[in-house]
Amino acid sequence: MPNSIRTISNTQTTTNSTPATFKAGDSVLCPSLSLNPFVLHNDPYGKRKLLALTYDDSHLYYDKQGYFVPACDKQTGDYQPSLFHDTPANRQAIATLYSGKKTSQRTVIDMTEANDNEVIVMSSFELSDIACDLESAAVVISDIGKLLALIHYEKIEPHVAISMARLTHDTTETWHELLQGQLGSIKETLAMTRYGKEGSQ
Repeated sequence: MPNSIRTISNTQTTTNSTPATFKAGDSVLCPSLSLNPFVLHNDPYGKRKLLALTYDDSHLYYDKQGYFVPACDKQTGDYQPSLFHDTPANRQAIATLYSGKKTSQRTVIDMTEANDNEVIVMSSFELSDIACDLESAAVVISDIGKLLALIHYEKIEPHVAISMARLTHDTTETWHELLQGQLGSIKETLAMTRYGKEGSQ
């Protein structure tokens, strides 16, 4: 009887623990906002090296690992990512998890007075964007004031003043466009109120 040869197969199961990463153009799921997919894009204002998605006319920011980053912060404070790649498996898992449940809970902070008979409800993210833009614009205006003081008191050389004036002009043009965009959005909302109707008369 011939000798038998036993072959032992050693199979190792490898678990991929590499965290998901995201980039502009990716289709993603964010179940805390909606069961519908979103498309990531770069910061539309070009001020932050973060990814963004548009929800309820506001821009929400995330890092490359899918963690939410508040509008005025540079890094996340979350311990779990908020984004998932838009794949059939992820869609099915999220649909199962959130089946029959509300995808989000809305908290309304009422800052109105008792005699306010017309109220605008806006996203806190949008309000945060406006506040950040105003804060940044205030810093720029303060810097311009300091530069003008240096020029007035002849604290810098003329050729340096010319270069700084050129940079200041470019900066003011950029911020003028950003603030005009914010103002346009606010005016569109006000146009639906009695203030917009009064202004059109």
